[in-house]
Amino acid sequence: MNLPDLHKYRSEFEKEGVQLPLPIIPDSSTGLMAGLPLPANAQSGWPFTEETSSLLYDPSISWPKITIVTPSFNQDRFIEQTIRSVLLQNYPNLEYIIMDGGSTDSTVDTLKKYEPWISHWQTKQDKGQGQAINMGFSIASGAIYGWINSDDYYLKDTFIQVAKTFLKKKAEFVYGYGLNFIPATKRYELSRMLPHTDYFIKIPSLIQPSTFWLSTIHQPIWEELHCALDFELWLRLVKGKRRVMIRKSLSVAHIHDSAKTFDLKMKSHWEEDHFKIWSEDAHGRVYEWKKIVFFNRIRINIYKILGLI
Repeated sequence: MNLPDLHKYRSEFEKEGVQLPLPIIPDSSTGLMAGLPLPANAQSGWPFTEETSSLLYDPSISWPKITIVTPSFNQDRFIEQTIRSVLLQNYPNLEYIIMDGGSTDSTVDTLKKYEPWISHWQTKQDKGQGQAINMGFSIASGAIYGWINSDDYYLKDTFIQVAKTFLKKKAEFVYGYGLNFIPATKRYELSRMLPHTDYFIKIPSLIQPSTFWLSTIHQPIWEELHCALDFELWLRLVKGKRRVMIRKSLSVAHIHDSAKTFDLKMKSHWEEDHFKIWSEDAHGRVYEWKKIVFFNRIRINIYKILGLI
């Protein structure tokens, strides 16, 4: 496993003249909605005509800085929704970084449209999603990290729920449920999971855009992976850490043909990732796999009987 040195990425940005730390998003006691550009296509609802109330943030609390990184490439259908779902949290201490891989659609027009409210963005060819995320976090300065892809979006009030959980529970990793949205049918499907424990960590369950963690435990993405880069990160990042689950949906993932999880053309890449992750020079073979799966089935049945999932 060959992980990049994020300090080298950071040095490259500094050589290019990027001033660090990056500016935080402009704050407003009345919320950002009134000052943002109008959304395209006259869309309504969250996050187009609705925002998290700024009054929810107690001014006597020192809110920890949250850094959100968005890797992007040719997602102009969705990226405005992604951006607005970050900004309209109206979080008072927010750093937002967008790393675009050189989009050839109208993504860059949208980035320029929201430029005054983005801490840093760039558009240039990179080596893929993993490198884009790594480069973004290399210049981050928040206490809490999260990443959201440019075809997903956060739900209303997500940041205040997450920040309060970190503050009250002394958590190192916070995660929640999520929704899947099928544009073709305009239907939402709820994704819930069982509590994430070390014993069952090898069973994929976390919903990537509904995860947040302290910057002090952050590790770089393994850039050679195409699809399972978040799952592999959790194997290194989360084990042994204090985790707290929010039993609410925190994000929405768009289910579309070009999404990695649902694109049949990505099947070979998923298989490649599987062999890399469980190779001897990575996480190694899972000899107790059948036992883990067996106990997980029992656990699922117990939670169903108790009405917890």
